[in-house]
Amino acid sequence: MSDNPQTMYANWLQQLMQQNPLQEWMKAGSVGLNNPFAQDSSMLSMLKEFGAEIDPAVLSRLQSEYFSELGNLWKDFIASKLPQFNDRRFSSTDWHKQTTHAYNVAVYLLNARFLNLLAESVQAPEKKKQKIRFAVQQMVDAMSPANFLATNPEAQAKLLETGGESLMTGITQMLEDMQKGRISLTDESAFEVGKNVATTEGTVVFENRLFQLIQYKPLNKMVHQRPLLMVPPCINKFYILDLQPENSLVRYAIEQGHTVFLVSWANPDQSMSDVTWDDYIEHGAIKAIEVVQEISKQDKLNVFGFCVGGTIVSTALAVLADRGVNPASSLTLLTTLLDFANTGILDVFVDELQVSLREQTLGHGGLMPGRDLASTFSSLRPNDLVWNYVQSNYLKGQKPPAFDLLYWNSDSTNLPGPMFCWYLRNTYLENSLKEAGKLMVAGNKVDLSKIDAPVFIYGSKEDHIVPWQAAFASSGILNPKKKSRNRFVLGASGHIAGVINPASKNKRSYWINDKLGNDSQAWLDAAKEHPGSWWPEWATFLSEHAGKMVKAPTKAGSLGYSEIESAPGRYVKVRAD
Repeated sequence: MSDNPQTMYANWLQQLMQQNPLQEWMKAGSVGLNNPFAQDSSMLSMLKEFGAEIDPAVLSRLQSEYFSELGNLWKDFIASKLPQFNDRRFSSTDWHKQTTHAYNVAVYLLNARFLNLLAESVQAPEKKKQKIRFAVQQMVDAMSPANFLATNPEAQAKLLETGGESLMTGITQMLEDMQKGRISLTDESAFEVGKNVATTEGTVVFENRLFQLIQYKPLNKMVHQRPLLMVPPCINKFYILDLQPENSLVRYAIEQGHTVFLVSWANPDQSMSDVTWDDYIEHGAIKAIEVVQEISKQDKLNVFGFCVGGTIVSTALAVLADRGVNPASSLTLLTTLLDFANTGILDVFVDELQVSLREQTLGHGGLMPGRDLASTFSSLRPNDLVWNYVQSNYLKGQKPPAFDLLYWNSDSTNLPGPMFCWYLRNTYLENSLKEAGKLMVAGNKVDLSKIDAPVFIYGSKEDHIVPWQAAFASSGILNPKKKSRNRFVLGASGHIAGVINPASKNKRSYWINDKLGNDSQAWLDAAKEHPGSWWPEWATFLSEHAGKMVKAPTKAGSLGYSEIESAPGRYVKVRAD
């Protein structure tokens, strides 16, 4: 029985590698990690294929340092002196108390360090060098001894402790995940949309093929006169903003006395394979704004965008401004890119070749599968979102715990090919959105500086998808002649955890500095750190632009916009797989 599971796992790992666009680097891993200096090493050959070279003197120095450290490790081994290492992947005592495993880790870490130094030393343009660094790190992470039963003492101990049951459970879970086409990050049976996530009470009052519009039920007798329209990203589902009552940003806004409307994007199928970026702007964000105006009978409303939702709603407001319409009383942008000069590690996936290939296959019709998007984002944090679960779910046979945020993370969405390709080329590749008048969207020129509204901009300090400096850059694009109308707040943690930081939990911290300037680092250097959530800062900003207090509406919708169904609606329940 033991041979068969190992073969199954090896086959599974091979399949996973083959799905990775950097598979050739991964294949080079066994050579590069075990013998980094082979004269015809796959690693050096691969560097040449990338058009990169290494100064022979630098290579010689790295070789000398490597063999010196390797020699010291060997001396310690002969003297029965256990190596010391500090890496959370190997924090268990099983890695430290057993000589074979301890030295296996020490050699792995030494080789990994050398390969990263090698990547740093290549002579190549920065964009190409970034791709090399990323590829090497993917390979290094994949080849960790923690990822294989034969070299993981924790998994081996679990195997003996359970009499083989842990391995059989792991195989079962692996096969189930192979059927799903993705790794289970949480106990998905513990959650149901509308039952214990996305539970804030509301009503769907409008729908078209792109989105449903939800109007939430007030929790107070009095509300602000101007409503709040929330536009989430169309990648993944809206309920990241409404996970559970204690961490729901939607519910928090309602508690602050706002009449909240929210866009629930459709999960595209083949019937939407022709949908464009213009459609998302005209029939998505702009239509949502118009419906909220009609229902609330307010010309002005507070507009909110999160991540890609912020890019969409900003584009929509710029289009409306070109038409002479300015419906926003305020604009809130959370971890949003308007200037795509700094896209962090995502930049490795975007170049002319890759975008052109997408355009050829999807640009005139088709779907960008949610599974592919999810794999891309997982590859940005492989130890946390891939290998950690390979070890726990498959090698140790542990069932992943229930975690609402990871359930949401696994609930992926497709994107229409034409819309996705336009977005890739005009933002990530050519960075045209920030250029006044360069783009035409929905028949109008896009000039973000024409958006006439005070803006609250939020960035997360450890964000790997929207670097906080890139979020900060929006403050130089919006209200360029009235920068005092812009406010920037920096929160701790990452892209999602930084945003979903409930005020009631009083966790983490945030930084504020009322003097924006043009330099993000200068802003941070002079900023003051405050403990707790940034949500109250946003609530204060929002209330300043929400108008007077009036009686809360007694029912959702208005003439022509009656109840279609209860929140969260049908669209959010459509799965991509």
